[in-house]
Amino acid sequence: MRLPSAAAIALGLVAMLAANVSLRAEPRQYVIDPAHFSIVFNAMHIGYAPTWGLFLKGKGGFTFDEETRALSNLSVEIEAASVFSNDERRDGHLRSNDFLAADAHPLITFEMTEARPETETTGTVTGDLTLRGVMRPVTLDVTLNKIGPYPFGGTHVVGVSARTTLKRSEFGSTYALEGGLVGDEVEIRIDLEAIRQ
Repeated sequence: MRLPSAAAIALGLVAMLAANVSLRAEPRQYVIDPAHFSIVFNAMHIGYAPTWGLFLKGKGGFTFDEETRALSNLSVEIEAASVFSNDERRDGHLRSNDFLAADAHPLITFEMTEARPETETTGTVTGDLTLRGVMRPVTLDVTLNKIGPYPFGGTHVVGVSARTTLKRSEFGSTYALEGGLVGDEVEIRIDLEAIRQ
């Protein structure tokens, strides 16, 4: 029986290592689970207290490399008319041209342009936010909460939290800014779970 040469063994090992590295470093697509997707915001009301609201309908996804922590292709769509603040009259006003202009611009979108890691679990994501038909760059502070096998359903899930603050006037919403009746700054928090495909 002929034993393989040292060169053949070396080539085989290199091929195995290359295949292993390729397997470990493969970016995977993740889809946001709509049942675990929270988009919450608040704005100051006449200086007394923030009024809170949320959007009930949104979807999105991204590409993520678990080994290198590289994020790409993040895209999110939020239905503007799904805004909810626990008051029907106020919700109708929020959908109007004074705020979200939901009839003319039914979707709020975010398209990532850059991701900058800071630590193993934190970083920033910058992208183009389109609101009321106006597109402006927005940067979110992002925290990777957990990634791994899900305890139900045999899936693999990543959990993320993100925060940012924007000025609604920069998107054309100037209603009640005079006198500080409704604050210009809107704080936003996003929490999500995304399922690996």
